[in-house]
Amino acid sequence: MLVIKIGGSLTDFDALLRDVAALTEPVVLIHGANKELNELSNRLGQPPRMVTSERGEVSRFTDSATMDHFLMAYAGKQNKRIVERLRGLGANAVGLTAMDGGIALGRRKPDLRVKEGEKVKVLHGDHSGSIERIEPALLTLLVTNGYLPVLTPPAISHEGVAINVDGDRLAMEVAVALKAERLLIFADTPGFMRDVSDEHSVLPTIRLDEVESVADYGKGRARVKLLAAAQAVRRGIKAVGLLDGRGDHPLTRAFEGAGTWVTK
Repeated sequence: MLVIKIGGSLTDFDALLRDVAALTEPVVLIHGANKELNELSNRLGQPPRMVTSERGEVSRFTDSATMDHFLMAYAGKQNKRIVERLRGLGANAVGLTAMDGGIALGRRKPDLRVKEGEKVKVLHGDHSGSIERIEPALLTLLVTNGYLPVLTPPAISHEGVAINVDGDRLAMEVAVALKAERLLIFADTPGFMRDVSDEHSVLPTIRLDEVESVADYGKGRARVKLLAAAQAVRRGIKAVGLLDGRGDHPLTRAFEGAGTWVTK
């Protein structure tokens, strides 16, 4: 069993979809749609509002209108275009959100403390949250019967409200719940880099005991991906790849050792 994550930063991932469609082993595909969401929100006259938490983490403030846009971009256009392409390539793909069948249940955090300059403010009405439990029954049913699940946020809260959750953490939680052998996270970078301005500075292997010492090389999303990868390995995944989704045959190159691999 493989779990594959397509990062929302990738704009051309057709080669990756061709590789996925050619796989003979069971796979669950998870994707984001950040760029699609940003473009849609701008077109609809409500540009993305990015905020910084007290801990310095940057995230999207997801009010109710933004959640509507989120569903359009993630569960609508991006999910169904991926399903369309995979089915055209012969894969028996079916599109889902992490709400469907209660796949990912989480806690909504409606009040968000953010820093604006030197001031701390509380924003109300946020529709973001954290995953607390994965219910893998629906994914297992689909995979066992020959389907290729294509999964995307949002998750569902205990109160039955859609919540924006981190896609890399969703992929990690799904991989652990399904007892996948490997988790492959594809983005628009060649791997985890020692120097973010130098694509030749990729670290090919990072052991768990090295994660803390190298995590600060990564900024923003790169650091989040590394920490999610490390958590997946600690919880039983054999190896997690932080991989380049650009160019020809990205999955083949990953199997040949390209990118960064996080292992015990």
